[in-house]
Amino acid sequence: MTSTNDFKIIFDRLKENFNKYDKELNVLKDEKENYSLEGFFSERFKKNLWFGGVEVKKNYVSYHLMPIYMYKDIVKNIPKNLKKHMRGKSCFNFKSYDESLFAEMEKFTDLCFREFKKRGDKI
Repeated sequence: MTSTNDFKIIFDRLKENFNKYDKELNVLKDEKENYSLEGFFSERFKKNLWFGGVEVKKNYVSYHLMPIYMYKDIVKNIPKNLKKHMRGKSCFNFKSYDESLFAEMEKFTDLCFREFKKRGDKI
């Protein structure tokens, strides 16, 4: 069984994947077990668009990336190892620490960020 402390370690590592964007995006939440970023204001939707975040849940750590949901063609770029952790359209769940998996998640998050900047709200 994974402990709360293990989830905190997973959370801290996955939060690093988002920290590099906090200068270009807005930090929406920066709490002990919940971190999220939003992007630019969308005239189309009349609000800032949520980019993603990481959060400790009861039985796992969730990692959301909205560009997956916004730009359907990004799905084909999700590495096979990450797809096993995908729940829903834009969420990944992690129950144990796996640095190689988190490094893949970091690269994929970079791709999502580049697409988010380039495409904006052209969904």
